[in-house]
Amino acid sequence: MDGNSSERAPQKNRTVVERKSDLELVVTRVFEGPVRIVFEAWAKPELFQRWWVPKSLGVALRSCEMDVRTGGGYRLEFGLDAANSMAFYGKYLEVTPPSRIVWTNEESGDVGAVTTVTFADQGGKTLLTLSELYPTKEACDEAIQGSAAGLPEQFGQLDVLLVELGAGA
Repeated sequence: MDGNSSERAPQKNRTVVERKSDLELVVTRVFEGPVRIVFEAWAKPELFQRWWVPKSLGVALRSCEMDVRTGGGYRLEFGLDAANSMAFYGKYLEVTPPSRIVWTNEESGDVGAVTTVTFADQGGKTLLTLSELYPTKEACDEAIQGSAAGLPEQFGQLDVLLVELGAGA
């Protein structure tokens, strides 16, 4: 064992990022926790804000407003301070607890991506599938280099939260 092994939670499950077409990106990961708890980590703002921003970015989630229901909306603001922040927002198109959340990403001003996250039971664990459908190939290319690159770290942070909640191994 090296000296760093106790500093972070073990990564048992791999985050797989795949480009399914010019417009679609699919990310899968198994989490060590029941579907209900993993869903809550995505649907409850007080839990979501604890794991969503990759720590390596060095910025805080300054504001986390989420009305996670079909027809509800969200607004997430990241940044060091009010003058240096960026907001992401959209609407929830479908929320089916504890199995599915679908939302729009509207911050670009144009037609943004539509994100679908599904939660499937795998013997007490959760298979999470995140699918993002982009309006253009260029937008999908940008996501692969940007937001998708942070997902393994974010999902590792979710693993730590699940342990704290008593759901993870």
